Amino acid sequence: QKDYNAHKIQPVTLVRPLERKHITGGKLDTIPTYQDDYRSWEVQRSEPSKVEHIYHPPIEKFGNSTTFQDDFVPRELNPRQSFKPPSVAKLSDVPFDSTTSHRTSYIAHQLAPKFIRPKEEYKPSNQPFEDLTTHRNDFKGLPGQLAKSCKPENAKVGSNAHFNGVTEFQDRFQPWLVSLPEVRKRKEYVPPRGNMDFNSMSHLDYVKHEISPAVPIRPVSNGRTTNAPFQGNTTTKEDFKAWGSCRQEIIKKQQEIPKPTGKFYDLTTFKSHYIPHHIIPAQSFKPVHAIVPNSAPFQDETMYRTEYTPKKQETCPANYPSPPGYVYVNTDSHGHKFFRQLTPEYSESNSNPIPKEVAVLS
Repeated sequence: QKDYNAHKIQPVTLVRPLERKHITGGKLDTIPTYQDDYRSWEVQRSEPSKVEHIYHPPIEKFGNSTTFQDDFVPRELNPRQSFKPPSVAKLSDVPFDSTTSHRTSYIAHQLAPKFIRPKEEYKPSNQPFEDLTTHRNDFKGLPGQLAKSCKPENAKVGSNAHFNGVTEFQDRFQPWLVSLPEVRKRKEYVPPRGNMDFNSMSHLDYVKHEISPAVPIRPVSNGRTTNAPFQGNTTTKEDFKAWGSCRQEIIKKQQEIPKPTGKFYDLTTFKSHYIPHHIIPAQSFKPVHAIVPNSAPFQDETMYRTEYTPKKQETCPANYPSPPGYVYVNTDSHGHKFFRQLTPEYSESNSNPIPKEVAVLS
């Protein structure tokens, strides 16, 4: 505020060149260089300069042989002799030796009897069971009266008098005389005269021919029967010999770690170091929630009971054949009747009642 001097500054004007517009009123009529230099020439279609060459197959027979025909000399095939040994199983006369290292090295040991831990006996507690819950301790039955129902009485609205009105069905329905339908009589069947001829064209024109059954065309069997016995020996029966086999015993692995022979000492560090202490239950500082019973009656009055006023159910005026307080006006094309109600209303200047017309649809 001390050193600053305010200066008057004018707004900066925009420095733009003056827009020069060259506008002439004449019509531009020029010819471009392309249109001036270009001339359309009449070009004629050039004829193809292709020489027609018609193929004429030769008349002489082709007699030149190929290099394969010249070099190839047909020779007879000589198959090589196979040096593969015959695949015949060599049978041994020595009996089969079934001794194994497991059978020779295995030594059967007698198992020690299994240790059975004695079952601990259940010891019940000497203290009596405290079955007093918070609900039994805090809850006390309070004497009271049953709540009264505020539901209004279900009074049936109706009248025992006989209905003497006229309904829409009685006004519209007119009994019509209905005539019984005419029953058309069936014509009696008259059988034709004369006897009926049951012979047909097929039965008269059919000629029965005696035809022999067709003989089946089968080729002559050239089977040869011989009385020589059947040789049922095969290569499988001659080469296969049944070996006598026995069930192999179970292979057991030799036990490397010897089993202990002494008695199992099952005393743990928890059992040896644990010292049982007598538990003293903590004292409860919760105040005693005792409910003092009151002999005064329970005040169950509500605003609904005190302010509720039962009202009389009014009967709809449409139920009456001629509703009281209404004057019949007319009936429309749909059968609805209109009535006019005379309601007394008093004006400020005159104390005489003014009738008011009200349309009621029944």
